[in-house]
Order: sequence, then C-alpha cells, then structure tokens
Amino acid sequence: MPVTKRTISRKGVLLSTSQAVAQHLPYLRRYARALTGNQQSGDAYVVATLEAMIEDPSVLEKAVSTRIGLYKLFTKIWNSVSLNGMPNPALAGFLGEQRLAHITPKPRQAFLLVALEGLSEDDAAKVLDVDAPGLRALVKESGKELAAEIATDILIIEDEAFIAMDLTGLVESLGHRVLGVAATHAEAISLAKVKRPGLILADIHLADGSSGLDAVNELLKSFEVPVIFITAYPERFLSGEQPEPAFLIAKPFQSTTVSAVISQALFFERNARSPEWRASA
Repeated sequence: MPVTKRTISRKGVLLSTSQAVAQHLPYLRRYARALTGNQQSGDAYVVATLEAMIEDPSVLEKAVSTRIGLYKLFTKIWNSVSLNGMPNPALAGFLGEQRLAHITPKPRQAFLLVALEGLSEDDAAKVLDVDAPGLRALVKESGKELAAEIATDILIIEDEAFIAMDLTGLVESLGHRVLGVAATHAEAISLAKVKRPGLILADIHLADGSSGLDAVNELLKSFEVPVIFITAYPERFLSGEQPEPAFLIAKPFQSTTVSAVISQALFFERNARSPEWRASA
C-alpha cells in the first residue's frame, strides 16, 4: 500500500493513542479481573477492548478523557452479546454459563468503578452511559447483592503492625472474623493449620524476607480459598506476562477499596467454587 499523508496521520494517531492508553492499562486489567473473577477472562476482555480501539481509534478521541473512553469501550465489549452471552473462541474455558447466570453485571460494574477504580459518580455514569441518579441506584442495588454474603474467617498476612490493625478493624466492621495476623510465611502456615480461613488478605513482601506469595501458594496446595494481595507495587503484578492475582489492592489503600474487593472475592467464591489461579513469584 502506498504511503500517503493519510497513512502517516493514522499511524501518528495510533501511536499517540497507545501512549495515552498505556498508563491506564494496569488499572483496566485490575478492574476487568475483579469484574470477571480471574486473570484469564479479565485479560481476554482487555485484549478485545484494545483490538476494538485499534480498529477505530476515534472512539477514544471522542471521549472526555482517555481513561473514561477506555473504560467506556471496555464496558461496550463486556455488555456485547457476542462476548457475554454466546460462545466465543477467545474466551472458551474462561467464562462458564453457570457463572454468568449468577452475575448482574451493571450494578456490580457501577460499584467497582466507584469503589475500586475511584471514579467520581459523574465519570462512572459516563462510562456506563447513565445519569448520576441512575448510577447511584445501580450502586445501591449492588450493595444489596453484596450484603447477602455470608461472614467468614479471614487470615491476614501482614508484617506492618499499623496496617495489620487497620485491616483487622475494617474486616471486623464488615461483619467478618479475623482468624489471626501472620507477619511471616511460617506464621501464616501455622495459623491456617489451626483453622481454615474463608479468605486471605496477604502482603507480598514480608519484613523477614519471606514471601506472602509463597505462603499463599503453599496453602492453596491443601485447600481452595479466595486471596486478595495488598502491595505497594501493583504494577509489578499487572503486566499480563505471568499468572497473576485476580484481586490486587495497592498501598496505601482506601477502606472502601478493601471492602469492595472483599465483597467481589466472596461473591465469586460463593457462585463459582473452582480453582482460579496459582500465584507466581
């Protein structure tokens, strides 16, 4: 094909768009994984979103901001019949009919956009193509759904005392019980032997040099349990280049974020009891 000014211009637009999108990709992956419940299915939706963006870069140019445009395009892909209701080769084996049947997508999207992604009500409303009152109604509806979760015993793996105290207070305020707080790999294994947790909140790098990832992987060999990792370096675990956690919270964290992700993790545990991933260092 001959190189024309139009061709050069289009390539320039694609390059500019890709640079703008790159900074938001780790967080779109986080959102997608929390929404779908695991890395593979979440990343499949992100790939489909990027393919749609490459096909028509103008969809982002028309948006209020690159981030809003990207999440809005993702939402369009997520809500599409071809990906979310009918067989699709790219998602084969990742999205089971039983799981989809138990999900009410729009209210939970609204909840995650506000509580996990930190979007304002106005921006979240733009992403979902609703008005502000409609967005608030969706968040309220999602809250009713998530409130139906059964309280569980939570193991906290965290070596920083103040953070451990904050997490303990938050977990208990949500109606859960703290099984114990482990500051090292060995303590985590020991506590889990006394009583099996229903959910694990784990720091990745512990002060004594041990790894929260290693502790979780050892526990997952014996039983299945949802895991939420908390780290100061989330970008290291959102590269898409290795098996990664479906649920990841960045330090410093907001209590609303932790609450949202705990609800998500327990939602998927209740509705789809199957192995999702094995963490990898």
